[in-house]
This record gives sequence, structure tokens and C-alpha cells, in this order.
Amino acid sequence: MPFATHRGQRIHYTIEGSGPLVILQHGLLLSAESWKQFGIVDALADGYRVACIDSLGHGLSDKPSDPALYGQAQRSGDIVAVLDAIGDERAHLIGHSMGGWTAVGVAKYYPERLASLVVGGWHPVSGLPPGPRGPVSYDAFMIFAKRTAPGLVEWITADTEPGVRACFEALGELRGAREAVLNRNFPVMIWDGRDDPYHAPKQSFAVGNRLPFLSTAGDHLGMLFSHGAEGAAGIRAFLNAV
Repeated sequence: MPFATHRGQRIHYTIEGSGPLVILQHGLLLSAESWKQFGIVDALADGYRVACIDSLGHGLSDKPSDPALYGQAQRSGDIVAVLDAIGDERAHLIGHSMGGWTAVGVAKYYPERLASLVVGGWHPVSGLPPGPRGPVSYDAFMIFAKRTAPGLVEWITADTEPGVRACFEALGELRGAREAVLNRNFPVMIWDGRDDPYHAPKQSFAVGNRLPFLSTAGDHLGMLFSHGAEGAAGIRAFLNAV
């Protein structure tokens, strides 16, 4: 069971397949295993080495309580630590939701380590969409998650909750995101589900900045849970082209 160590924290990852390295970074409440469940690993592994990372606070990675460990610079460094552990200089990086935020962090702090970048289910500049009453709080988000997707939160205990909260609250760190995504030396694609209420702003950002945009069926989670095969096909086409 492979782990990388970064700033004293163990980061778990899986790897399978052969070919150029692709790293998949999941969103809040999910895990490295999720990409396998969605069928995306199997759709890519016959032409690429696919590494899936458990974000800090999730899966088999460490789950510290200190919020200072969950900043974007530190979390993007976790991805680079896995890249170093595997022994590659660069990788294609695909992130969804919180994983998209972390992937943008790699573009900001470690752009030389990217062969390409796919940001899925995350606006690379404005981040989390506001709720009807303004910015969404962690507590409101968790109430919504428990009501709509209880299976995603059943693993959270009193011991792991501080790390999950820190993950959510760090998502407001957006400084330098536009420059990281647009002033780059690697291809970038934006990806979102058509039923996501915030599909249109992401598409406008991509089109306005001449970035390819992958639009697949489903909402924020459905684009993976129900339509992972469509997303994998679009990702593979992008990777093959770059």
C-alpha cells in the first residue's frame, strides 16, 4: 500500500496501468477509491499510469486536526510528493470539486510539474458558488450533504470532523488562481456536468479564455456517479490530443 510523506503527513495513493502518468484528485467527502468506482480508472489505465490520491483528511491518508495543514500550498505539495514518490517529473492532473481547487494550487505553486490540467466541477477563479443567502458555511454544507447524500458523510467521526471542516474552509483561498490557470505552459481543460446550476459560468470562463470545455451529463456529483464513462471518454480524448 503506497504512501508518500509530506510535511510529516502520510498521503495514500493507488496506481495502476502503464503509460504517461495521470493523477486523479477527488473532491470533498470522496476518496481515491471513488475514481475506481466511477469507472474512470479502468477507462484510462490501458494507455496511462493512473494514480489516485487520498486527500489529506480523507481515505487512508492522515487526518490531522490542525487547520494550518490544509492550505492550498500545503495540499498541492501533497500531490507533488506523490509525483516524487512515483519518480516522474511531470503528470497530467485531473481534479474534481475540492480536487479541482487543489489542482489549481499545483498550477500556482508547481507549474513545472504539470503536463496538462483538467479542472472539473470547480470554477478555477471564483471557487465555491454562493448559496441563496450568500457564502455557504461548512455547517450548512454538511446539513445539505447529510440530507442529500448520507452515504458520503457516514465515515466522519468526532476525530475526523476537524480535518473535513478545515478542508472546506480552506476552499476560500483563491488568490492567484486566474494567473495560475491562464498564464501557463501546459494545456488546460474545464469540465462540468450540464445539470450543475453553475455549468454556464464555467463554460463562459472556458470559452472566454479559449480553453477547451468538456460538458457531460449529470450535476455536480452525477457527472461522476452516473456519467463517469462519458467524462472518462472526454478526458481521454483531451489527454490523447496533448
